[in-house]
Amino acid sequence: MKITYWSDYACPYCYIGEVRLKKAIESIPELKNVQLEMKAFQLDPSAGEHAVSDTQTRFADKYGISFEAAGRQIETISQMGMGEGLDFRYGSTLFTNTMDAHRLTKLAQSKGDPALSERVISALFKAYFTDNKELADKALLQKIGETCGMDATEVREVLNSDTYRDEVISDEKEAFQKGIHAVPYFVIGKYAIPGAQSMEGMKATLQKALEQETESNEGQGMAFSCGPDGCKIG
Repeated sequence: MKITYWSDYACPYCYIGEVRLKKAIESIPELKNVQLEMKAFQLDPSAGEHAVSDTQTRFADKYGISFEAAGRQIETISQMGMGEGLDFRYGSTLFTNTMDAHRLTKLAQSKGDPALSERVISALFKAYFTDNKELADKALLQKIGETCGMDATEVREVLNSDTYRDEVISDEKEAFQKGIHAVPYFVIGKYAIPGAQSMEGMKATLQKALEQETESNEGQGMAFSCGPDGCKIG
């Protein structure tokens, strides 16, 4: 079974959703050798190379809510992440451009080694949500690539060029052509899982795909997602 999904490293629900999906996959004994393919979806392609404000202030400004209310919403999302076993520090994240992080992912995926791709993806999410690093930092990306087992020279050459930029943009165009305007968004054959649904909801959809049923996958519970206009925070 192949699962294609659109995601961004600065999206809290993408990190949470990916963890829930993997738990759902592990809970179904019949699902073996599942192939996961991440596609790029930048929440803000115009973001700069350095964070310009703290998360709580940016959150309050983006959603037009008070600083205190923003803090409560951030804490709710952080608790959701910690509930999945993640060291989730959303309140102190440093939001920057994620193009280079996605380009590094494309380089890893080009090697045809799923384990390598998963290491890089996991390391990038951890760098942002646990270590609170700026993902536009090429030195950080270089270190992540090397630590995950990639060739240092090749990583440096890619990061210092525009290699894979077109592939990232192509992923985003494909998403919009398919009507995908928020992430995470998982596609399993003719089924889709929009947002970070519950593990149980994801499991139900996976089972339907496995059984090749024809019924719709709608109504699997609340789906949390992020788009260019923001994240669903209710």
